[in-house]
Amino acid sequence: MAEHEGYAPIADYGLIGNRYSAALVSKGGSIDWLCMPRFDSPSLFARILDPAKGGYWSIAPTAPHESSHRYLEDTNILETTFSTSTGKAALTDFGEVDAMMEAEHRSMPGRFIRLVQVLEGRMMFRCECAPRPEFGTRLPRFRSQDGGVLFDLFRLVGPGPWKLDDPIGSAWCELDLRAGDRAAFALHIRGEPQPEWSLPEEAYRRTVMFWKNTSAKCTYQGPYRNAVIRSALVLALMSYVPSGAMVAAPTASLPERIGGDRNWDYRYTWLRDSTYSLYAVLSVGFRRGEHELPLVRWIGNTISSLGDEVKILYPITPSGSTEEMILGHLRGYRDSHPVRIGNGAVKQIQLDVFGELALTMRLSAEMGELNPVSGWYKTRDLTDWIADHWLEPDAGLWESRGGLKHFVYGKAMLWAALRAAIENARKYDLDGDIDRWHQAMNSIREDVMTKGWSDRLGAFKQSYEDEILDASNLMLSFIGIVDGKDPKMVSTIDATLRQLVRHGLCFRYDTEEFDDGLKGKEGAFVLCTFWLVEALARAGRIREAREIYDGIMARATPLGLFAEELDPETGEHLGNFPQAFSHVGVIGAAVALAQYGDIGSVVEGTPTKMSTERWE
Repeated sequence: MAEHEGYAPIADYGLIGNRYSAALVSKGGSIDWLCMPRFDSPSLFARILDPAKGGYWSIAPTAPHESSHRYLEDTNILETTFSTSTGKAALTDFGEVDAMMEAEHRSMPGRFIRLVQVLEGRMMFRCECAPRPEFGTRLPRFRSQDGGVLFDLFRLVGPGPWKLDDPIGSAWCELDLRAGDRAAFALHIRGEPQPEWSLPEEAYRRTVMFWKNTSAKCTYQGPYRNAVIRSALVLALMSYVPSGAMVAAPTASLPERIGGDRNWDYRYTWLRDSTYSLYAVLSVGFRRGEHELPLVRWIGNTISSLGDEVKILYPITPSGSTEEMILGHLRGYRDSHPVRIGNGAVKQIQLDVFGELALTMRLSAEMGELNPVSGWYKTRDLTDWIADHWLEPDAGLWESRGGLKHFVYGKAMLWAALRAAIENARKYDLDGDIDRWHQAMNSIREDVMTKGWSDRLGAFKQSYEDEILDASNLMLSFIGIVDGKDPKMVSTIDATLRQLVRHGLCFRYDTEEFDDGLKGKEGAFVLCTFWLVEALARAGRIREAREIYDGIMARATPLGLFAEELDPETGEHLGNFPQAFSHVGVIGAAVALAQYGDIGSVVEGTPTKMSTERWE
């Protein structure tokens, strides 16, 4: 897809990061999105949201050229190859990370490093850094020091000599390189001590080792192994190591529809996304091992610190802000505005998060990642709350701004939370009002199977109030409230295929039928398509499941990445990018195909599903 008025297609970007923040690097060698020092910091480069005001850091040949990029195998190191009439060169981009740095829990992130090497012939390169701090609201003030450039909190280093242009806010240099010549550039926080071994080449070696060791933990074997590893690596890049939190996506306000207003900030930690992400990586063999999964630590700390309410999303640090604001000075991606930062959904009540949290706690306990006894009083209190409040409406997992309703998926997840608490109480001889919990659990299931079913649709409906389809109900068999081959579940799958699927891609719901409080339409939801694959696999319809899986995998970017949504007609990636939920789907569907259809395998002892058998 061609560039549109200065905006590169979302699919043209690759993601690099240091597990504190992350950058989007275009196929042309430009970093067009980076928030430093944290994911939720104001942007330093945001050209993806405004070509004129956003800021960028570009390294590219000065002559006309062609380019392509790839990840080095089993790593998050991005290599862009440039070809001109006079030569060929490689640009290697990565965020500095290694086991030693993570073990030390450093307060500041590693550097973003960019290495240029001419492979053939001779090429002139231009490095231009045009930061626009605070979401493009001001120009930086540059100062030269020790061969580098200082601005704000940052230091840019490279071979130089640098030319500084304060009036236009740009620092740049040009290099005439021949075959075999190399040049290294780095951006880091000023004042952060750099170990002696942290020369660019040494940082590269250690970063390669870190990601290779991470990938080697994957126990999935089969035709989708590369996709599973890539998705696990994407999820790893979204971890904020100091707190263990994981962002839903590293970007803000990339639109779900070009020109639309469904533009949100996903640089926060959703309980739902986090629990599904933890399940995904555990299901393919990633364990705490020598270096713990940061997300396990965050979930444990969050559970232990819960007060009287459970929020659906949290900032990645306790001091972070989630206040939703509009940045009216930025155009937005391809003029899709408003540009929003912060997320007002934090104020919503979404009951399903109780279920997802409980299921993940149980799975983590089974895998030895969490102690099921510690913090039981908190689990017990939450379970009592569910037993008392399950009849109440909520905003639903899709964060509807159209009013509170009785969403079927949310009720089913409350059923799952009660079941998990009862199982843990019995297994570990813990105190709790098991009889009352059991009664509430049975009442919820009866409610879902009656009020949540529509004879007209021949399917489970979105809510008790609205007789429309919702793709979240494809997960009812995963949750375990109904068997995957139950006639009602099979009928729900068929209705979804008829009404919510277009060109092999599944929508969340029909925006013309459901008033979610927002204007306009959206693309097909990537995760929902993978949920459809899982539901088909649990129903024993393996051939259909694999066809849909292969079809959506063919729509991944050339780097194997997925945004939140896809345009079924054009294949264009839409929404924040890359999206954790989408890559959770890649893993979950591959595991389901292995479990139910013998398409691949997972090493024995690795959990491949939540318990889905009937439980009374």
